[in-house]
Amino acid sequence: MIDGRSGSGKTTLAAELQSLWEASIVVHLDDVYPGWDGMRAATDHIHDALLVPRGVHRAGRWQRWDWLRSAPAEWHVVDPDRRLIIEGSGALTAPNRALADLGIWIDCDDVTRKRRALDRDGETFAVQWDRWAAQELDHLARHDPRSVADVVLQG
Repeated sequence: MIDGRSGSGKTTLAAELQSLWEASIVVHLDDVYPGWDGMRAATDHIHDALLVPRGVHRAGRWQRWDWLRSAPAEWHVVDPDRRLIIEGSGALTAPNRALADLGIWIDCDDVTRKRRALDRDGETFAVQWDRWAAQELDHLARHDPRSVADVVLQG
């Protein structure tokens, strides 16, 4: 699992790891968040549906959010024989980390993060920046993801 605040470099690191780890798949939480207020729901979704405890014989799954319709979309089943990389703000919590092999937290200064995120997503994200940042701060306060990470990187 790769967590960090918006613009810290999570997606870039996930792509690099996917290129190194054959037969791996990436689930981007941007595809899971149920709207702009959905970080907490996505965090729970990871634990309840996507990550499977060792010894439990079922595939993990996740439901895509259709941003255009603002509604839940199709479910995706994750092949249990493939390495899974989950990346996104809100991914790393103690309960989620207990079900994963590795937790990574990416630190990055606020100025760099905001520039990267707005360069990437433009006005779509610019009008939501404060709304999203408040959820990130809530996630940090409730879960302290940095403290449960196995590896802390600078973005």
